[in-house]
Amino acid sequence: MNKTVQHERLEQAQRVLEIEADAILALRARLDGAFLAAIDAILACAGRLVVTGIGKSGHIGRKIAATLASTGTPAFFVHPAEAAHGDLGMITDGDVLLALSNSGESDEVIALLPALKRKDITLIAMTGRPDSTLAREADIHLDAAVEMEACPLGLAPTSSTTAALALGDALAVTLLEARSFREEDFALSHPGGSLGRRLLVHVRDLMHAGDTLPVVQSGTTLKDALLEMTRKGLGMTAVVDASANLVGIFTDGDLRRTLDKTLDLSGLAIDDVMFRQPRTISAERLASEAVKLMETHKVNGLLVVDDAGHLVGALNMHDLLQARIV
Repeated sequence: MNKTVQHERLEQAQRVLEIEADAILALRARLDGAFLAAIDAILACAGRLVVTGIGKSGHIGRKIAATLASTGTPAFFVHPAEAAHGDLGMITDGDVLLALSNSGESDEVIALLPALKRKDITLIAMTGRPDSTLAREADIHLDAAVEMEACPLGLAPTSSTTAALALGDALAVTLLEARSFREEDFALSHPGGSLGRRLLVHVRDLMHAGDTLPVVQSGTTLKDALLEMTRKGLGMTAVVDASANLVGIFTDGDLRRTLDKTLDLSGLAIDDVMFRQPRTISAERLASEAVKLMETHKVNGLLVVDDAGHLVGALNMHDLLQARIV
């Protein structure tokens, strides 16, 4: 491929992005009372927000419904053709319907209007033609008109679908803010995602406790402490006093530092070589906070204590990696 062709193709791609960006910016200038009325209607909705559309508008509608549902607005998508054959029963009194159609004349959507009028719902239309049938019949009309499609033939929905998608995002984010939706709320809708793991998984969910917790009493010989570390496989052991209060920690790194000083370990007790100010964390803290603490202090493990300072668990970086918190 010669450089001239490459340049022309890059120019074409840049032109597409410019046209679609201009379409979105034009929407910004047209936001008015109708947008605010749509926000108020959705906030006051006693039911769900139902989204519908056919063809490319349907694809955009599905994404808008998914974004709304994950940001605090109960929403789902209904295909207009399926609605005409029974799924209309999914739309009940008290719902709000958001109907997408660039032309405002999509037969499958228009065919639903008589039945919808008999229901106690609010109809919000998002179209590119304020004078269309759907726009006229709607309680609220959102103008998503674009000056031109990015498709050079003017046929494939490009700028119009981008504009509709952006307007749907504007609805979702404005509603999110109005509902004081938080990261924690988002995580509850995304328990399988990375955000859900970071905001829902606590130290107590990952820590080693009970028989899997490496721990020795103060005064234990270093040899016995090493056996405990080997049995539990965490690369460390906690050291507690007779009242189960945490008094220290001994790690693989401490062992290497001890061996740098002497190869004779036979006469050493754990108290002689342990680190007396171990990094600790509460079992109720988020696992993501444990990651931050380890990174800040450049350690690979933490001991878990209760409010009284009693040892209750241990956690290392491998646990966090395995749980995909890191």
